[in-house]
Amino acid sequence: MKTISSFLITGLALVALTGSAAARSRHQEQPPEVQPVPAAQPSLPPPDDTAKFLAGMPISKNSPLAPLTNDPAWQEHSAFFEKAFGKLNSRQLQKLRTWQAANLPQSHEPVPVAFYMFSGPDFLYVDQFFPNAAVYIMCGKESMGPPPDPLRIGNLSAAFHNLESAMNSSLTTSYFITQDMKVDLQQQNLNGTLPILYVFLARAGKNINDVTFISLDRGGGVHEGRPGAGNTPGVRINYKDGRSGRAQTLYYFTTDISDGGISASPGFMSFCSHFGVGVSFLKSSSYLMFEEGFARVRNFILDHSNIIVQDDSGIPLADFNRSKWNLRLFGTYVGPIELFKQHYQPALHELFESSNPLPLNIAFGYQWNYHKSNLIVAERN
Repeated sequence: MKTISSFLITGLALVALTGSAAARSRHQEQPPEVQPVPAAQPSLPPPDDTAKFLAGMPISKNSPLAPLTNDPAWQEHSAFFEKAFGKLNSRQLQKLRTWQAANLPQSHEPVPVAFYMFSGPDFLYVDQFFPNAAVYIMCGKESMGPPPDPLRIGNLSAAFHNLESAMNSSLTTSYFITQDMKVDLQQQNLNGTLPILYVFLARAGKNINDVTFISLDRGGGVHEGRPGAGNTPGVRINYKDGRSGRAQTLYYFTTDISDGGISASPGFMSFCSHFGVGVSFLKSSSYLMFEEGFARVRNFILDHSNIIVQDDSGIPLADFNRSKWNLRLFGTYVGPIELFKQHYQPALHELFESSNPLPLNIAFGYQWNYHKSNLIVAERN
């Protein structure tokens, strides 16, 4: 059995903004105009059909994928995800919604942008915490892979097993294990992060309208192109929420947001800057912003957020200027897990001890026992 100390764990990021905080946002620039590049693409099933098919959900009888739902491999996969997401909803998401209603009702306010740094392919929690963002910007070092095409998969059973394995840790805890993803997402069947994004979108009740592969130039300009091509490759997914009908956009980019990575490829941070001030959420982010080599992304989040929701692995307590930020604490702080024990924060322990925080009662972050989990809401004064 793999132990958690064997892996570097990729984080998830969570982001928030109050309604009144919108008035404090700086003037927003318009995002750069997409420059189309004609490219011949093979005919694919509609992306919404593909997303629902991969998520094990019913699809239209008129869909080109409909005959594949008679395959025993798909039916077993559908049953697997029905059970896994059912457990996740009862164990985590229902409790999260109750917590939000009591402690963070402003998380349901419309916001212009939700920055989700160090997210990998996890759309699940940023949507649960901040369901009404106009734009979600996510990133990770994991590649997107080619657009999934179930009609061209030779072995559906192997492909579904690969997808289930890649998602297992995120469904049973709340984070992806990088080493597992390197193994599972590099397989030939359904490789890359895009299939996982599709599953989370479909299971969150989103209806995908279109998917466009893009890349960023050094100034943050957006260019259409082939999947994975360009200096900073990405994907733009336009969709509508199935309940509200709200039109929303998800961007995912494959990029290195260390200081050195940003210097080499500045396009991603330039692109993010075009959206002005929004919300930020950090969760299970490997304590990367405790390191000297991640100061630029840490400062960006502090400068472009009105509320930051995180666990203790996000921005260190010492980097919050207490004259600018009000901190609300939930749960308990017992320190990092063994893998990250060097990032223990005595000052944060003292703050938890002295402030009598409200209970969290939700497993959140690396401390998967909810009695040891913590959540920090930082609101700009």
